[in-house]
Amino acid sequence: MSTQTSSYRRWLGPLLWSVGLVVLGLVFRGPLVDWFTGARVKDAPAKAAPAATAHEAHGHEQAQGPTGPALPSGPLPGVSVEYARAAFEATERMRLLLANDSLEGLDTRAREVVAALRALAGELKGAEGTKGVESGAEAAERLAETKGLDEARARFGEVTRVLVGLAEADSRLREGWHVFQCPMEKGFNKWVQRNQAMENPYMGRRMLACGVESEWKVGSKPKAPAPAPGEIAHYTCPMHPSVKQAGPGQCPSCGMDLTPVTREELESGTVLIDSIRRQRIGVKTAPVKVGPMDLSVTALGRVTYDETALVDVTLKLDGYIHELHVDATGQPVKKGQALFTLYSPELYAAQQEYLLALKSQAAAKDSGAPERMDSLVHASRKRLELWGLTRAQLDAIAKKGAPIENLPFLAPASGYVLEKSVVAGAAVRAGDRLYRIAPLDKVWVEADVYETDLPRVKVGQEVVVTLPYLPGRTFKGRVGYIYPALQASTRTGRIRVELKNPELELKPDMYAEVQLKQEGGARLQVPESAVLYTGPRRLVFVDLGEGRLAPREVKLGVHAGESYEVLEGLKEGEVVVTSGNFLVAAESRIRSAADHWGGGEHESH
Repeated sequence: MSTQTSSYRRWLGPLLWSVGLVVLGLVFRGPLVDWFTGARVKDAPAKAAPAATAHEAHGHEQAQGPTGPALPSGPLPGVSVEYARAAFEATERMRLLLANDSLEGLDTRAREVVAALRALAGELKGAEGTKGVESGAEAAERLAETKGLDEARARFGEVTRVLVGLAEADSRLREGWHVFQCPMEKGFNKWVQRNQAMENPYMGRRMLACGVESEWKVGSKPKAPAPAPGEIAHYTCPMHPSVKQAGPGQCPSCGMDLTPVTREELESGTVLIDSIRRQRIGVKTAPVKVGPMDLSVTALGRVTYDETALVDVTLKLDGYIHELHVDATGQPVKKGQALFTLYSPELYAAQQEYLLALKSQAAAKDSGAPERMDSLVHASRKRLELWGLTRAQLDAIAKKGAPIENLPFLAPASGYVLEKSVVAGAAVRAGDRLYRIAPLDKVWVEADVYETDLPRVKVGQEVVVTLPYLPGRTFKGRVGYIYPALQASTRTGRIRVELKNPELELKPDMYAEVQLKQEGGARLQVPESAVLYTGPRRLVFVDLGEGRLAPREVKLGVHAGESYEVLEGLKEGEVVVTSGNFLVAAESRIRSAADHWGGGEHESH
């Protein structure tokens, strides 16, 4: 019995294994066949196809135009603008990831955008643009689920389209942001970022600086009509201008479509410079604007004495200085203060004659001819007055009844001693200038104005004077006089400004900055750095778009600050090159066959 049982167990085990293998083969027949026939290799791209297909479909859709549901057309109401700003911040964090070819944490950032846009749509409450905002939230949801960089960048463009549209409608959202455009992206090719240095999220690290500054508009500018075949000189690449060929095609270096260059552009000196080359050579642009032009003139001046108030102390007779009361330059004096005492034989004799005439006048009152004595007194008194004695001094001599040996001479005006040319005991002669006195309660500021600015200066014009020694203090005055001649060495004209100086803060020979105020009204202006001098011509380079820069002759008006008034040649809103234009001009000279650069051998700046 035990032998039969043992035999039964020996053949039952293998039988059960065989049945199990048959059942497994029937159940997994299809996968096993595919495994052994190599079908799994063919299935791999099929599984990746949906992502690629989604990106292709997006690219096809966006290639037809950056369209979508309508967005708000005006400022956002209430707190909805804060939700929009939150969406901008979250999108910026997504952009940084894509610019570094990274997907790590992209889903989290995308969901932040979804939350912000959903909240914004809720605030709009079905008003105009609600569907457009909801489409942005849906695009962000799809972005959160993507696994590949290409599809993520396509979805990123859909989200960015909504943000640019919101900023186009509400200018508050543009504050602190810059918008750029990628010429290589076939879908919606704009992006927004905080930093001014471009970091392209569509190209990533391979072409991080690819792009150009753009406008806050969802739609693109209408393209210029294509030139006729006979007008085209050659085709070139905006990013690789060395690539030239007779017909259209793609750039062998970057794959971009070649753009046509017309014969007219060659003759006019138009050059084609892509955004990357612009960054490398430092090309910057600025729009031509109409705005108030400050025609104020700033000049360097110097504080000096009021020449009309200077007073000299000069003797009219010979004598000797006995005592010197004012004995130092710069010493303040008051009108009527004794400056020195003088002994003079002529003066002493004249006093005696005056006293004798007074005695004779008193004696003649009892006679029959007192008028004769009166005339003698008047003549002797007048002579002393002409020599510099005051009426009070003459009355003192008459009261004393005897001549004064050392008579004091008084200051004719208040001020400060500017010059002193006498010492005690000195012999002086008639005509000698002993002192020069200058009052400082009113001073002049004489400023040198450039010859080109002189036509804008008028007598009576308001002036503001500042001094580096007195920070924060300003002195207001008016132009008192414009000198009729120029300074030959500096080619400047001198003007005079009169200022009151009650606290004596303004001291002669101080340097001052003089600003002559004048408003010029609204005028068409261009930055000074945009203008190139080529002999008798003045040129600027105008940005025509699509990388084209064309030289254009302009007629300039007045120069104020860092701007020129434009009289002819430009319109408001046109964009001109303000930096790097000398390098652009060098390339234009090489390519141009026109006479724009005539007389430019001695080009100045």
